[in-house]
Amino acid sequence: MRKDVRILLVGEPKVGKTSLIMSLVSEEFPDDVPLRAEEITIPADVTPERVPTHIVDYSEAEQSDEQLYQEISKANVICIVYSVNNKKSIEKVTSHWIPLINDRTDKDSRVPLILVGNKSDLVEHSSMETILPIMNQYSDIETCVECSAKNLKNISELFYYAQKAVLHPTGPLYCPEEKEMKPSCIKALTRIFKVSDLDNDGILNDNELNFFQRTCFNTPLAPQALEDVKNVVRKNVTDGVKNNGLTLKGFLFLHTLFIQRGRHETTWTVLRRFGYGDDLELQQEYLFPLLKIPVDCTTELSHNTYLFLQSVFDKHDKDRDCALSPEEVKDLFKVFPYMPWGPDVNNTVCTNDQGWITYQGYLSQWTLTTYLDVQRCLEYLGYLGYSIICEQESQAAAITVTRNKRIDLQKKQTQRSVFRCNILGARGSGKTSFLQAFLGRNLQKQRKIREDHKSFYSINTTYVYGQEKYLLLHEVMPDMDFLSEADLACDVVCLVYDVNNPRSFEYCAKIYKQYFMDSKTPCMVIASKSDLHEARQHYSLTPLDFCRKHKLHPPQPWTCNTVDAPGKELYTKLTTMAMYPHAKLRCMCSCNWCTFCICQNILRSQLLRTIKAKFYRVILNRHMAQANLKSSTFWLRASVGATVFAVLGFAMYRAIIKQR
Repeated sequence: MRKDVRILLVGEPKVGKTSLIMSLVSEEFPDDVPLRAEEITIPADVTPERVPTHIVDYSEAEQSDEQLYQEISKANVICIVYSVNNKKSIEKVTSHWIPLINDRTDKDSRVPLILVGNKSDLVEHSSMETILPIMNQYSDIETCVECSAKNLKNISELFYYAQKAVLHPTGPLYCPEEKEMKPSCIKALTRIFKVSDLDNDGILNDNELNFFQRTCFNTPLAPQALEDVKNVVRKNVTDGVKNNGLTLKGFLFLHTLFIQRGRHETTWTVLRRFGYGDDLELQQEYLFPLLKIPVDCTTELSHNTYLFLQSVFDKHDKDRDCALSPEEVKDLFKVFPYMPWGPDVNNTVCTNDQGWITYQGYLSQWTLTTYLDVQRCLEYLGYLGYSIICEQESQAAAITVTRNKRIDLQKKQTQRSVFRCNILGARGSGKTSFLQAFLGRNLQKQRKIREDHKSFYSINTTYVYGQEKYLLLHEVMPDMDFLSEADLACDVVCLVYDVNNPRSFEYCAKIYKQYFMDSKTPCMVIASKSDLHEARQHYSLTPLDFCRKHKLHPPQPWTCNTVDAPGKELYTKLTTMAMYPHAKLRCMCSCNWCTFCICQNILRSQLLRTIKAKFYRVILNRHMAQANLKSSTFWLRASVGATVFAVLGFAMYRAIIKQR
């Protein structure tokens, strides 16, 4: 709704413009009327709509034409005042004032007009018979009011109607010539109906109607009032009520009835509650609420938002197969002005055997959008009516802004759920296959993907120590000369080379030395296509020697040329590295990957547990062999021995860690 309303009064001299303003303010007819009243501001708490209102007077004697044009351009509504006992002033409404105003305003943004017949106390008849043809001729005219500044008749009503014409205009909603709502209004109300239809059965049942009523008007409908509404619809519209619920047809009829009976503020209240502005478009403030994201912080969906998205999925998964068919996807996005997901989404997240997005893939795509483009995510949630259904102030409540990454590194722990891995490698090294394998697709399935449907992203869940996390893979196109900040901004780097191509590893080595050798970002080298013959790489060091020199893990063999779905072990390791970058993962033991060496705290606790276990075994053996030794001297010696054993063990642990 507008922050204020500016009302301009124009008309022929002596019709009583100034008297109307002064009678409103003083609540009595003025004895001495000036040529022009000064601009008056009525505070918000005095007006019915709680909006500050500015009332501006025009005087031909005191103002120039240029000043008049300026006031017309600033006005939100214009009251054309005529005298009911002066036919010439009535004629001037159509011959002078309406053409003048229309010439000074854009055709697509005409200001609403109010015809004001003043001095009704001087005549016994009404001027409405003369005015009605004018109202039918000009659609800009909202209404006509007859009043009297002398006896204060309809003065407050006049300015209320003027304010209402701005805050609740009829023009965008209704076409009086055709006596039906305009297409833009029908489109907006149809979206509102679909958002309010929580079970997606095409009917607003009593619970949904009460939720809608409480959401828009802060009060539920009484049972009898609910029945009365449905009875009105039944009498006037076929199929307006079905299964004792309101259909879309009945919902639209009700709002048409409100507008025809002059209660268009009811429809506007609904429209504005669901985010629409005066142009019947969703407002920017609604779609893009303010959300501050500090540097080095990421964005994720809150737990309640996942529950909301789950309910949206459930209401559109009509066949209950835990996947969205193309028809179900279209139905889900009917509340959007455009289709937000393209065919590449099916190659970004998990799908079933038919290529339909699964429940897990659906949540993954939302997680990806939130991480990469949070403003787009806010917009999407706005279309779905998140803030209305979840009764939040705005979509911003749906987003969790994570802690600064530097703090996570300092504290050696993180609460984040989404981690980004950038995949780098020479062309043909297998980066795209690595992304698709994360979605469970072997080489045979990958060959069926169309080139124009491929994606540079894939996202799926992994489990690290029993915790579900999202790993986002991003394929970075090879460019030896330059990597952008976006290419470097990630939690872990994956360097992929083709074991069958002798020149493939050279790219990985150069990229690592140029961009990541001195960074704190953990890196993993992937030996792709390990099912093929391993060629000798044309580089000064073998991949294994290169990794040893730079204290990286040995190259991890990987292939997607399998009968079953490729394994997820490597992706779990990448997620673990992203979660614990401080551990550096320098273990070079024979197992190639010490999952117990991920965190020094974990290693320390395990070593101490081992020391304690050995100590207790020694004590138990001695106790069994020398059961007759029960003197205090034995226990003193045992305690001293245990202490020495623990100290030596801890010293050995420190020495081992220092050598590594």
